[in-house]
Amino acid sequence: MVKRETLIIAEAGVNHNGDINLAKKLIDAAANAGVDYVKFQTFNSKKLVSKNAQKATYQKENTGNAVESQLAMLQKLELSKDAHYDLIEYCKSKNIKFLSTGFDLDSIQFLNDLNIDLFKVPSGEITNLPYLRTIGGLKKPVIISTGMADMQEIEAALEVVLKSGTTLDNITILHCNTEYPTPMQDVNLTAMLNIKEKFNVAIGYSDHTLGIEIPIAAVALGAKVIEKHFTLDNAMEGPDHKASLNPAELKAMVDAIRNLEVALGNGIKVPSQSEIKNKPIARKSLVANKNIKKGDIFTEDNITIKRPGTGISPMLWDEYIGKIAAKDYQEDDLI
Repeated sequence: MVKRETLIIAEAGVNHNGDINLAKKLIDAAANAGVDYVKFQTFNSKKLVSKNAQKATYQKENTGNAVESQLAMLQKLELSKDAHYDLIEYCKSKNIKFLSTGFDLDSIQFLNDLNIDLFKVPSGEITNLPYLRTIGGLKKPVIISTGMADMQEIEAALEVVLKSGTTLDNITILHCNTEYPTPMQDVNLTAMLNIKEKFNVAIGYSDHTLGIEIPIAAVALGAKVIEKHFTLDNAMEGPDHKASLNPAELKAMVDAIRNLEVALGNGIKVPSQSEIKNKPIARKSLVANKNIKKGDIFTEDNITIKRPGTGISPMLWDEYIGKIAAKDYQEDDLI
């Protein structure tokens, strides 16, 4: 079995619409796609947003409700503590790992009590000092999304997490763009490489584009973590459904990434086992261009280069021009 190099997180987020049964169907779809983690969101709406916070433009458009506050929207999307226990057990039954992003300090503590094995810092919390300090103090693997951030903000957040006790080898930074969906001209995928070079850290990509080509390209560039929103139906009501993959697209993305992991290989250029048998067929040799008598001199007129490649390599052409034939040759005989 080929070792999986890329950690793939299927972001269910709030696409369960507050329905535990829908959340389980999302887990089914993620497990069928072959991802490593299915990720939800853990929050107390009143601790996450003020009553005056408005929805983002994409949230207004995708929910079809521009008047509703962000608080009112999120209150319908909370998962209860009991739901967390239920979903964790359901994930175990489906052989997929449960993950959730905590958006407030109490939620982080709750997730830690649930023995979540890694923590995800969402883009909106990258400038939240107490939040970052709490995450770093857990000393568990941390994934940091960097949507809306510049390099200085990434550096500041990384410093907080490190000073709080998490080691650099336990941190992965995800390049990200926080627009749903992200326009292709705003992806700036090579910024991910800049992050790796600047901070000497593992990198990944949290994708909000439509389609699957950008996360696949990110893996080709060296992403070790891929995160992608998915839904059961893009037509469902809710803020994130329209910018999410459907189950078939999610599986296609995972399959493509797993194929790419194999295809990237070890970087050493040698003939592969599958192609060696074709070498004598596809390559060429020195052959007689016409009948040649013993004692004739090989010239550019009486020898040529043709398949198969079982004879003298054409790279030795110069060495054979001017030599004397040691025997008779018929046209097309190997020299």
